[in-house]
Amino acid sequence: MDTEAGPGSLPHAPATGWPVPEAEPGLVARWRSDGGELLDLLTLVRERLGGVAAFRLGPTPTVLVTDPQAVRHVLALRPERYVKRSHRARLLIGDGVLAADGAAWKRQRRLLQSQFTGPGMRRYEQRITAAARTTSARWETYARTGQTFDVGQEMRRFALDTIWRSLTGHPLDDETQRELAAVETVGAALPTLPADAGEARDAVADDLARIDAVARRAIDAARGGAAGPHGPGLLHVLTDASTEHPEYTDQLIRDEFVTLLAAGHETTATTLTWLHLLLDRHPEARAQALAAGDEGSTERRQAVQALIHETLRLYPSAWILARHAAEDDVLAGHLIEAGSDLLVCPYLTHRDPALWPDPERFDPRRFTSPGGRPTHPGAYFPFGIGPRACLGLQFALREATVLLERLLPHAPVFHSVPPKAVHGITVRPDGPTPAGLKPPRD
Repeated sequence: MDTEAGPGSLPHAPATGWPVPEAEPGLVARWRSDGGELLDLLTLVRERLGGVAAFRLGPTPTVLVTDPQAVRHVLALRPERYVKRSHRARLLIGDGVLAADGAAWKRQRRLLQSQFTGPGMRRYEQRITAAARTTSARWETYARTGQTFDVGQEMRRFALDTIWRSLTGHPLDDETQRELAAVETVGAALPTLPADAGEARDAVADDLARIDAVARRAIDAARGGAAGPHGPGLLHVLTDASTEHPEYTDQLIRDEFVTLLAAGHETTATTLTWLHLLLDRHPEARAQALAAGDEGSTERRQAVQALIHETLRLYPSAWILARHAAEDDVLAGHLIEAGSDLLVCPYLTHRDPALWPDPERFDPRRFTSPGGRPTHPGAYFPFGIGPRACLGLQFALREATVLLERLLPHAPVFHSVPPKAVHGITVRPDGPTPAGLKPPRD
């Protein structure tokens, strides 16, 4: 992970460069009249103007960034020049680490970073495995009874159980699961809520109240020393921090708790849902992974991880990353004026035929064959890159790998599949994913 600004990160002279090529007004007007999604416009702009291009939805241009070198420049080499201004999910996560900036972000990030790397990750292995074992047992029941279930709901339940165990030390119970469905409800509503903050909060007030009630109970239990069967969890780290750092108020602990809940389950659940849908369309990929080695072998694990990475290439956890130019800069030879808004788009970079041959094809061998994928760090970044890359990257990959190793022999038979993808905060299937499982062979 590239976290340091490189040479020249401090301004020495006014930035000079060529203007960013800008889409003609007619293209945007046609897109508006067609009622297309934002992705449709971004795709047109990238195809016509290249990896650094601009378009106007208002009086000022927005710069689209998909070129790998430009991606790395914005996210990893010059993060002090390209900053996050606000987060769409602030209504839900408050001042949690995803939405924080400046000194507060550095402080919050530093506290959590150790929990998601090295020894910190090993602390949660048992919890991840326990959640995967619970899900696998349910799937064995579905196979035996012929019960129909929703794959997306199953993946959300697993991911929520995993992060809940990691936060509290307890397995997820049915009542808490029902209450925390409000996290998904608010997250899905965010793109369509009123622009006025008060009106937006009123629109989801009941769901926010349910989330806050769960958070209060969990925080009170952690403060009371109630560790679960796996011992204390991440929430105990946050409550302990409040004894030495007065900035960790009950409100900030709530915000971090909800941030970890929301970010720690929705993206993983969505990735795993897409993966099952892709394996349904490409049964040969499942067969190749099963044939790579015995369960528990290094070969099997590498094959499973390739399935996950190829899914993340097609459906990255964060499909678009917004940044704001805090000062003038030159990006790929183009002048970026202070005050400009930028959209870095992993979704389009990952589907660029100049980087990924036959980019729409699902081919996990890209991640196991020599030369199968581009090596530039800005060509594949489903969790971002640089200092604001996803904190839970290793956690998400680990839980997806552990579950898929257990479920790979089970091939869901989908009764119907969603007709398209919805590009909101995440890229999710547009609809339910009902399926059944064949009974095990004797």
